[in-house]
Amino acid sequence: MDLTDIRKRIDEIDDGILQLFCERMDLAADVAASKRATGKAVFDPARERDKLFRLVEASPEALKPDVASLFSLLMSMNKAAQLKILHEGDPDSVSARARAALMPVDEPFPPTATIACQGVEGAYSQIAACRLFSVPRITFLSTFEGVFRAVRDGLCRYGVVPIENSTAGSVNAVYDLLAEYRFSIVRSLRLKIDHQLLARPGVKLEDVREVYSHEQAIAQCSELLDRLGVRVNVCENTARAAEFVAKSDRTDIAALSSRSCAELYGLDILADDVQDEGNNYTRFVVISATPEVYPGATRTSLMLTLPHAPGALYRVLERLYALDINLVKLESRPIGNRDFEFMFYFDLDCPVGSPALDTLLDALDDVCERFTYIGSYTEVV
Repeated sequence: MDLTDIRKRIDEIDDGILQLFCERMDLAADVAASKRATGKAVFDPARERDKLFRLVEASPEALKPDVASLFSLLMSMNKAAQLKILHEGDPDSVSARARAALMPVDEPFPPTATIACQGVEGAYSQIAACRLFSVPRITFLSTFEGVFRAVRDGLCRYGVVPIENSTAGSVNAVYDLLAEYRFSIVRSLRLKIDHQLLARPGVKLEDVREVYSHEQAIAQCSELLDRLGVRVNVCENTARAAEFVAKSDRTDIAALSSRSCAELYGLDILADDVQDEGNNYTRFVVISATPEVYPGATRTSLMLTLPHAPGALYRVLERLYALDINLVKLESRPIGNRDFEFMFYFDLDCPVGSPALDTLLDALDDVCERFTYIGSYTEVV
């Protein structure tokens, strides 16, 4: 056969595969109806294992891995279709609740609101809040949990907290609080972080023996701190460190903090932009006690608890692949009182209201023990 004949035969085979695939997916409605009538679960692991075993055994040796991958994906797509059918018209389905939180198309993200932030004036959370809202009324709390409590108790409509940094990694305390409070994310911001080494007027760089800052800022400026050979002291945030240095009578201490804190607390900049990486960003999120999804949201966050079993995470990733949904972040956190078991946070790049996202939200029941829809939102850069 020449190349033209080969391609013609491939096209004929592909047409046949397409017809059979469509027939197979059409049967999902019949399977879903039968399972609804009998109360059977969509995921039948014993049948799936037996079926994959039979198909792989019947395939040529060289194609066994490919056959396993192909039919595993087909089964995942079929299960997703069944779950979507089973949840159709259900007002309590996750996709229905997500759509119910969608704000009117002509309602913009609020330019002003009461905001809870951890820290004091000049903290990066305050800078982020002023970027996210035109005129925020900010209440400062000493801890991240204080921010969550202020939102829970209705003292503030929103909270603004850091969730990850491009060089120092995730803010684990915030992920743990998201799991505990089950709040929604309604907006996010990627903020460029430039740390300055600040000290009282008259202090020289060679005079500095101790540096105060937040643990994330300390991690982001490790090269400078190693070069100076100073003692490091952890503060609750960078602005509090600057405030402490400004109020101290000592002339041998400095703070790693924002440029705005220099003017705010009357400090001199001994060294500017001292972070290890020039491309240093922190991602802040706006949290709300109730879900709010504004038009144009393209990022979705989910929290999943998976069974402690081989392939548990793979089945979730397989479902994302089958629906052509891009995974932009995956974070794991240990579950309290459960040895070696983890909760997973997924950030997805998928427009709100899209068929793929609706299907996913209603098609996770069979691949996890429990999951929470954290929200769909826009990320401001």
